[in-house]
Amino acid sequence: MLQIRDIIWGLLVIGCAAAIQVQITPNQGEISMGDSKFFLCEVVGDAKEIDWYAPSGEKIHSSGQDLSVSRTDDATAVLTIYHANIDSAGIYKCVAKNGDKEAQATVQVKIFQKITFQSAPSPQEFNEGEDADIVCDVVSSPPPTVIWKHKGSVIEAAKDVRYKIMDNGHLQIRSLKKTDEGMYTCEARVMARGEIDFKMMKVVVNVLPTIRARQPDVNATADIGSSALLACDADGFPEPTVTWTHNSIVLETGDKYSLNEDGSELVIKDVKKVDEGDYNCIAKNKAGQKSEEVSLNVFVQPKITFFNNQTASEFDEQVTLLCEAMGDPTPTISWSFGNRVFTEGEQSLDRNVVVRSHARVSSLILKNVQYIYAGEYLCIASNSIGQDNQNIYLEVRYAPKLLGRVTTYTWEGNPANISCELEAHPRASVVWFRDGFQLPSPNATNMKIYSTPTISYLEITPVSQNDFGSYNCTANNEMGTESKEFLLIQAEVPSAPEIQQVEPFSSTAVVEFEEPDSMGGVPIIKYRVEWRLPGKEWTGMEYDANDDMTRITIVGLKPETTYEVRMSAINGKGKGENSLASTFKTEPVLSSTVPPSIAATTMALREPTAPKLEGKVHNDGNSLKVTWIKQDDGGSPIKHYLVRYKAKHVSDWKPEIRLPNNSEYILLSGLDWNTEYEVRVVAENHQGKSEPGILSLRTTVEPTAIPDALDGGSGLGTGAIVGILIVVFILLLVGVDVTCYFLNKCGLLMCIAVNFCGKAGPGAKSKDIEEGKAAFTKDESKEPIVEVRTEEEHTPNQEGRGPTEPNETTPLTDPDGKTVKDDNTKNETEVKNATAEVKTVPNEAPQANGNESKA
Repeated sequence: MLQIRDIIWGLLVIGCAAAIQVQITPNQGEISMGDSKFFLCEVVGDAKEIDWYAPSGEKIHSSGQDLSVSRTDDATAVLTIYHANIDSAGIYKCVAKNGDKEAQATVQVKIFQKITFQSAPSPQEFNEGEDADIVCDVVSSPPPTVIWKHKGSVIEAAKDVRYKIMDNGHLQIRSLKKTDEGMYTCEARVMARGEIDFKMMKVVVNVLPTIRARQPDVNATADIGSSALLACDADGFPEPTVTWTHNSIVLETGDKYSLNEDGSELVIKDVKKVDEGDYNCIAKNKAGQKSEEVSLNVFVQPKITFFNNQTASEFDEQVTLLCEAMGDPTPTISWSFGNRVFTEGEQSLDRNVVVRSHARVSSLILKNVQYIYAGEYLCIASNSIGQDNQNIYLEVRYAPKLLGRVTTYTWEGNPANISCELEAHPRASVVWFRDGFQLPSPNATNMKIYSTPTISYLEITPVSQNDFGSYNCTANNEMGTESKEFLLIQAEVPSAPEIQQVEPFSSTAVVEFEEPDSMGGVPIIKYRVEWRLPGKEWTGMEYDANDDMTRITIVGLKPETTYEVRMSAINGKGKGENSLASTFKTEPVLSSTVPPSIAATTMALREPTAPKLEGKVHNDGNSLKVTWIKQDDGGSPIKHYLVRYKAKHVSDWKPEIRLPNNSEYILLSGLDWNTEYEVRVVAENHQGKSEPGILSLRTTVEPTAIPDALDGGSGLGTGAIVGILIVVFILLLVGVDVTCYFLNKCGLLMCIAVNFCGKAGPGAKSKDIEEGKAAFTKDESKEPIVEVRTEEEHTPNQEGRGPTEPNETTPLTDPDGKTVKDDNTKNETEVKNATAEVKTVPNEAPQANGNESKA
């Protein structure tokens, strides 16, 4: 049976065969938050396009995360809304088109929120006496009406001022009581939909503990094996736990303490003086905590009540130090000075130290006072309970005592420091003499004196043999005068070291040697090892000298090759004689492809030996440069090096770094300031890995300021220096331009003279052209002029090495004996490359031009 709607649509089709009609089913929509729904758009008539549009006016594409449109046939299109939210609400439009014909229909979508409890925890705990805020967060659209019930009865806030239902639906109870504890119901209703839901939650009321000490003060005697009982009683809800603390440390049952089951009683075993003090009994539950203090008094610690500091002069007959102490029982008093302990009676064979005691007073008597008696004495009062200490100071005034190394070695042109160390009280003044004349003399520019409270340095830069010899240091204070002679001796180069044996490997060799018999008076700073093929030129390398250094490894040798090796030592004066040459032959190298059976019959391949590491802190202070010297490769070529590092105070290593076999160093940057790092380097060949070479280095302290001037240098800032350089550069350019103007009739000034002053240009005259400068040729056939130009590159000469920094015994020269000087001369320039440029210049009236300066 046909429905009325179908009849109407049929009539519309018959009456308007060419028209388009659109209908949406359902014609309105209500969707709950999070639900999904679809709407059918039906078209009557011939429609080529059927599209859905969102409330924003944007066309909805065929598929999306929240919205999608699908076509079931030519006359329908379905809009689906997935997981609706607030943004899904609005008017959606379905549009049908056929050429210039168009029809549309709309549907209004409303989104509503079901009753949802977002937060209604159970149980909810509160403390007695505080204002409780019982949480019940519920949402819906429209917003719900919230009703609270307690033990099944509706709470009427208007009748009880202790209750208040907040705007957010929470229930507030003022001055919470223990009787308010129980089950509460939070009920939400939406009248428009007749919707209702509820949550039940338990409310717990906690009661703050109360506590009482049974005895606030407890007395005990120490060191007799007795125990002390401290007790307190506590109450509250939930039932509180009881703990004891002493000096902020929680006490637990063990050898020293014992607690009963509920913790209310604390027993202190074998009471000592250190157990004295206040003990806190703490009762704690969910509502909070309360504490009560119990004092434990332990008798009696010795106490020093009087002492005297003394002043004496060297060689006085005697001086007495006094120390008085009290305690129960009466303490005994002893003395100590450094590692020596003095008790009652005579304390030394010479009878110069005596201790006398009477009742609570002890005297330390020092006879025939010496300057070494000065210092800090410790008075110790002790008994069976404990002890007390007090420092007592003895000041001894004495004439200067001169110390220091008598002989100092150096050479002409090398500064050296003669150190005159002194001990004196009061402080002494120091004067230096040479042949009865006080130093430095007015004409002695090669001598300087530096002083500290305990050392006077005489710095001498010998200029001739006459500067070597004896120098006198004289110190004087009000107690007396003391003099001492020091010798400045001419240093020599070291004698030759002696090669003991050479242990060859495939590409390295270990040279064992004995240090030279004579050092020349100054320390050896380097060893030079030279090697060669027999009859060929020597190749050498220098190695920094270390304490007890007896082995040096040379690398880069060829396998199965005979070499000669010799050594020499270098000190500050220079290089010593060469040792006798020693001959050795390196071992063969077996490739990793050689079968194991063949390798076993020729030589035993093995892992390399550990690389020898050296390191230094880089210029920026938080970077480390670690270098290594390849040792024995084990008969198989090194494949690569493996580097690991970490800060010493942490346990985790940084990721391993793999370096090629020809690497000689690694730079570790961006490290922590003032931190000690451990670096390990492993060499690996085809047989395996070596033992790690290990090195420890510390980065510098992070700088806090940059000084304007260093070591007495210029105090100008960076900006001032840059400004000066710019001015100098401009003046230099002006000078060059003026020179070009007068000599070659070119440059900026020449350009100004020609263009603004009307002066004749350089083309008015012809002159000879120097080789290597710009030249112009004249052709009578009006062909283009050809310019040939050469550009010069200027390279400054290599700068000389900077001077080494002096100290008390280190010479101020390079190892070759030459004095280091600053190179302040101007760098010479040389032409490194000359590039010829060919340039065509059209010219209808040929003329000869002069030289042209090219920038």
